[in-house]
Amino acid sequence: MNTVLSPVEDYDVIIIGAGINGAGLMRELAVQGVRVLLVDRGDICSGTSSAPSRLIHGGIKYLETGEFRLVAQSTLERNLLLRNAPHVVHPLPTTVPVRSWLGGIVPSVRRFLRLGGKMTDRGALVLELGLQIYDFLGRHARVMPRHRLFSGRQTRARWPHMSSAVITCAQYYDAAISQPERLGYECAHDALQAQEGCRIATYTHVESFHDGIVALHDRPCGQSWRARAPIMVNAGGAWIDQINAALGVPTRYIGGTKGSHLVLRHDGLLRELDGNMVYFGTPDGRICLAYPFLGHVLVGSTDIPVSNPDGAICTDAEQSYMLGMLGALFPGFRFDASDVIYRYSGVRPLPASNASDPGAISRDHIVHEDRLGTVALFSLVGGKWTTFRGLAEEVADTILPRLGRVRQVSTRSLPIGGGRGYPRPGDLEAHIDRFAATCAIPRERARVLFGRYGTLAVEIARFCALAPDQPLDSLPSYTYREIMFIARHEQVRHVADILYRRTTIALSGALTPDVTREVAAIAGQTLGWDADTIRRQARDAWQEAETRHHLAARMAASKSMQPEPVGA
Repeated sequence: MNTVLSPVEDYDVIIIGAGINGAGLMRELAVQGVRVLLVDRGDICSGTSSAPSRLIHGGIKYLETGEFRLVAQSTLERNLLLRNAPHVVHPLPTTVPVRSWLGGIVPSVRRFLRLGGKMTDRGALVLELGLQIYDFLGRHARVMPRHRLFSGRQTRARWPHMSSAVITCAQYYDAAISQPERLGYECAHDALQAQEGCRIATYTHVESFHDGIVALHDRPCGQSWRARAPIMVNAGGAWIDQINAALGVPTRYIGGTKGSHLVLRHDGLLRELDGNMVYFGTPDGRICLAYPFLGHVLVGSTDIPVSNPDGAICTDAEQSYMLGMLGALFPGFRFDASDVIYRYSGVRPLPASNASDPGAISRDHIVHEDRLGTVALFSLVGGKWTTFRGLAEEVADTILPRLGRVRQVSTRSLPIGGGRGYPRPGDLEAHIDRFAATCAIPRERARVLFGRYGTLAVEIARFCALAPDQPLDSLPSYTYREIMFIARHEQVRHVADILYRRTTIALSGALTPDVTREVAAIAGQTLGWDADTIRRQARDAWQEAETRHHLAARMAASKSMQPEPVGA
């Protein structure tokens, strides 16, 4: 029997992996007029890119290993993101507790010379030197103040529940990103807007590669199709080696480590943090952090070598470790498992290494080039959220000459998504007033939408006004047509895309079985799902909450919440 093959779709570049490196590179190429196909076996930013510490930072700890170039690039890209994505990237004052004046000098020298050794104590002298260098490297496009050191008396007054072993504190500024998954989506959306020849294929995996053609399978549709391009980019993160194997190029580029995080509901610590992050060393040489996030406290992280990225979850042991380290810094507070409302884990796509200390492995990126016959294959190893634009710029400048093209646009000052047309801080309130008046919505509603979507909120508000709208029964801070807009216009194929990535419903601790069912019903009605599909979608989304984020255990422990099964 003859097999009828599907037509082959032609592109300039095929990118496999829609994490932030893949989505960022798609945007970088699309604004140069390049036709890009972006493929991912899941959703946009549904893998490692959905599980970071949610920091946009210069990487002060990389100074210890002499990675000055990485720090300089990171601080520049941090400053650019504060300007280009101000709707989701915000300044974060950062406090470093100090327990000695001279500690860490010898380990610092050893680490700088790549002789090994863990930093279990960063004294005031070492920290002051590092912060001086950090301020100098971050001078380009600076938008935030320089560091300063507090006296012991000031430290006690500012942090009354902190350990008495802390003799002083230093403060410097970095930044946090409230919705990294959404920013990844906005990068991909910007690409579609810039070049109509681009396409995004989510929930699609690579079946094979032969004679310059990659065979792909769309799981939701159950259909296979084919595409080709003279250049392919593997941006699969922790799955890079698996993807290369499917393409017929065995590699061992990745040696990932697992990083887990907790979201705590702890009003006392939230008040004491008062908008600051505490960034502190631990007795085992790790760096931990805690900072205000969506009305709660984000705590991280661990650094554990893993071989199977698909099995990465935050374990009870990791949770106990992080709560213990936080309790050691703040003995005046009590922390236990009942404070945890959400937890998550992801695998950092670090380069393969024999280093005994995972924290010593470089966070810089490496670009490998292989050949698939006449097709060039680039594998993007490493990198981090902060530097995704710089990495995309570098890779695009390698690819463009191969396509016989030249750069047309610099993305250094190009706003992303809802950051386009964003008002300056002093104009924000007036802008929200105009937004509310123009769209005829209450001012508080305008503020909420603007906080979630930046300037894209105008388009959403206008859509909501086209027909009668109402708050969700299970989550009144969202409305029916708001969810409908996301389902219809934002590349949604599963209800989990909405709950975990286009919004912060899950991450903010608001996800319940009722919310899952209601959002699934709206998405299903919008996208034409039948009743069985809606039930399955709701069941799968809640199963993710149970298995990956520990929500079922939290709810079972709560006397006020006894939910019925989602599949009912």
